[in-house]
Amino acid sequence: MCRNIRTLFNFDPPTTEEEVAAASLQYVRKISGFTRPSKANEAVFELAVAEVARISRELLNSLESSAPPKNREEEAARARARSAERFA
Repeated sequence: MCRNIRTLFNFDPPTTEEEVAAASLQYVRKISGFTRPSKANEAVFELAVAEVARISRELLNSLESSAPPKNREEEAARARARSAERFA
């Protein structure tokens, strides 16, 4: 998985539209191979980002979990610890 795409489900506070949009952009960049599309591809690129964001939001709203929501700060601290260990 692309390192910049983060898990967005089951967090407190809930995932924001900005987080969904950022993950969608990263996903479309990854599969298209474009960081920035050419003028010829710009419209379809932006449409793809919007559609991925829409379906991602639909997915996140439909998922259910019996686990308690994860704390963003605790998860970020764990990620930093894993990174420090990996790149030490």
